[in-house]
Amino acid sequence: MNAIAPINDGQSRLIVSRFAVPAIRCAGCISKIENGLNAVPGIVSSRVNFSTKQVAISHLPELPDDQLRREIETLGFEAQILADNPLSEEKGSTDKLIRALAVAGFGMMNIMLLSVSVWSGAAGVTRDLFHWLSALIAIPVISYAGRPFFASAAMALRYGRTNMDVPISIGILLATGLSIYETATGGEHAYFDGAVMLLFFLLAGRVLDGMMRDRAREGIGALLKQTAPGAMVLEDDGNTRWVASKDLLPEMQMMVAAGESLAADGIIVSGSSSFDCSLMTGESVPQPRSKDDMVLAGTLNLTSPVVVRVTATGEDTSVSDIARLMDEAGQRRSFYVRIADRAARYYAPAVHSLALLAFAFWMIVGAGWHQSLLIAVAVLIITCPCALGLAVPAAQVVASGALLRKGVMVKDGSALERLAEVDYALFDKTGTLTLGRPVPVNLDDLDLGQKQITLALAQASRHPVSKGIRTGLLAQNIEPAELEDIQELPGEGMAARWGDIGAMLGKPEKSEDHLSSQLTVGGKSVVIQLRDEIRPDALAAIASLQTQGLPSSIISGDNNRSVSLVADALGLSAQAGASPQDKVEAITRLTDSGYKVLMVGDGLNDGPALAAAHVSIAPGTASDVGQQAADAVFTSDSLMPIALSVRVARRTMQIVHQNFALAIGYNIFAVPLALTGMVTPLIAAIAMSLSSLIVVGNALRLNGAAK
Repeated sequence: MNAIAPINDGQSRLIVSRFAVPAIRCAGCISKIENGLNAVPGIVSSRVNFSTKQVAISHLPELPDDQLRREIETLGFEAQILADNPLSEEKGSTDKLIRALAVAGFGMMNIMLLSVSVWSGAAGVTRDLFHWLSALIAIPVISYAGRPFFASAAMALRYGRTNMDVPISIGILLATGLSIYETATGGEHAYFDGAVMLLFFLLAGRVLDGMMRDRAREGIGALLKQTAPGAMVLEDDGNTRWVASKDLLPEMQMMVAAGESLAADGIIVSGSSSFDCSLMTGESVPQPRSKDDMVLAGTLNLTSPVVVRVTATGEDTSVSDIARLMDEAGQRRSFYVRIADRAARYYAPAVHSLALLAFAFWMIVGAGWHQSLLIAVAVLIITCPCALGLAVPAAQVVASGALLRKGVMVKDGSALERLAEVDYALFDKTGTLTLGRPVPVNLDDLDLGQKQITLALAQASRHPVSKGIRTGLLAQNIEPAELEDIQELPGEGMAARWGDIGAMLGKPEKSEDHLSSQLTVGGKSVVIQLRDEIRPDALAAIASLQTQGLPSSIISGDNNRSVSLVADALGLSAQAGASPQDKVEAITRLTDSGYKVLMVGDGLNDGPALAAAHVSIAPGTASDVGQQAADAVFTSDSLMPIALSVRVARRTMQIVHQNFALAIGYNIFAVPLALTGMVTPLIAAIAMSLSSLIVVGNALRLNGAAK
């Protein structure tokens, strides 16, 4: 997909093209692509998004997309032009990996059953039969499940380059080929189990990465869905017609009815209404808008119809700007590579080089090609990074399960790594520090009749304040009064008749507090005050974070008065009236100062900040966008799960470090034995399995970490 962007001289214009590059696996791939493309004449800059596996290229118009795609392929990576939404990606790649993982798991379990029989002493015809059965299972399994690695390696080698899939493919094919030879010649040992097991664990890591990227993409997609699919457009002759969002143009006039979302940014040309602007500000209270006021795509018109002149559509709307902020923020976070990935980037080439040197050494000393190849394969199997590959995910899975039992859902295992590193916490206010549900505090000032009239009026309104009043009255088992001629007066409230007496529930005559309403029956008025209550244990949770080395502050799109009330109650500093961009910039400033920021927020406007932070958490009541953008979600009304999550994450990383020490210690002990020919491939396979079991057993100690 192309987008035009001006450059500095004001005359030339750059084109931004985007490509899907599924074979991006690590920071080395990112560096290779960006450095390689930036050296091409006509390309001004290139940027890799590791989370979505996309490349955005800013270039001169003279370079067509086909040529750019070929330039990426010459670097050893297959590329596809993104012709539609630049924030989209084919989800089928993760589905293919899951199918390959399932096939590898099925094959691994069945081959291991046959291998156990061989290890137990099966010999002669029985052993040969089990080897042939293993071959019949392993060859199609490896052919199918190994395709993601084989295709990527072949693509790189075709252009004379290499990537991390090349040594992986060599190891799998070498072990398989030698196993076939051993089976055909009646040898004692075959190594199909080791090859398929290695493939299974590698695919498991790829699937986890794919699921993480899918969540990142879904979060942005959920945000873009906040805009209406289209609008009724007013023609010059007074007629109206339906126009899809993608076909809206500036200067068109949209008729937006009450209860509809806006499909584009614009300015009101007639009418007045209240709008739910939480998309941009996080403010839970509806905002009044009238003629000449700006209204934004994705905001909800609550009370009465208006006519809006379109000023920005499609990718130029404010909601698309938020989506781009989330995408760009996700790119910054995507450079955090998992510990196991960083280790494997150097570990795999070293292992294969070691096996090659072992083969060459034993050939030189006269052991013969068969014995030399057996020793090389033993080195490959005994150094198979299964234990290393399990060091991180095993601990993450156990810790995530322990937190889930405490009401915290961790969506991505790598979030625990980042959560263990945080040293500053930023909180949104509405719906995060507070419950986001206005609660009436003086209903006892009303007599029974007034309560019944109030309930009848409140339950006919969609206004958040009316919903809060209705909830409070229903909790007191109040029955609604029988009213006549109930109607909503735009910008005023609900009106009706109670017998011969007029009744109205609406804005107070004199009040700057949005969280209040006035009931008027006849000539008598009562003001109903509401409060957005602070979450229980909020003060204790913030104190717990402080003892763990996390100072906290508030950043909110709400008004100064409401933010100050919460900040004073919790003893925190605060920034009010913050836009989505302001929140991202605040996180960027803290990051530049050396902090690793934990962002806790719930609103649509928090999406970019949740993506930009080092790690993020959202409450279960958060918007779809907030939950998708966050790394973890807590379901209780209490904030204590946040402090608990930080503590468990730090304990998890201690276990991860122990697992790495165990895995590395195992290799330091086992590799010399394999190099000297003292370990057969059979013993190597058993040792490899035991090392994995030890790592898993150590990780299981995290089961009680969340108590």
